[in-house]
Amino acid sequence: MKFLILIQSNPRSLAVWERMSDEERGALGMGHLALTKEMEEAGVLVVSEGLADPSLAKWVSVRAGETIVSDGPYAEVKEHLAGFYLIDVADMAEASAWAAKVPDAANTEVEVRPVLDMSTWE
Repeated sequence: MKFLILIQSNPRSLAVWERMSDEERGALGMGHLALTKEMEEAGVLVVSEGLADPSLAKWVSVRAGETIVSDGPYAEVKEHLAGFYLIDVADMAEASAWAAKVPDAANTEVEVRPVLDMSTWE
C-alpha cells in the first residue's frame, strides 16, 4: 500500500528553521539523505524529493479547451508543500513509523496520507 509523507513549510516550521544554526540546518539536510538511503535499503521508497520555492510555481488550468498558465501561488500563501516521500509499505502503522524518522518530525510534524488505489475503480 502506498503512502505519501508530506513535509509542509509554514510559519511554525519557518520559525524553527530561523532558530537553527548553519550546523543544525546541515544536519537536517543530511538527515533527509540518510533517511532516503535507509528507505531505499529497506525497499520501501518509491520516490522522495524536496520542492523548489513556490515563487517558481505556475498555476495551470484549461477553460473552453484553452490552456492557461499563470504565476502562483502568491505571497499571501503562508503554507506550502516543501517536500515528500512516497513509500510502499504494509499499512498506516508502518507508514507512521517511517514518518517518525523524517527529520522535520522532531521539530514540527509531517503528514501521512494513503494514496488512493485507482486500480479498484476499473
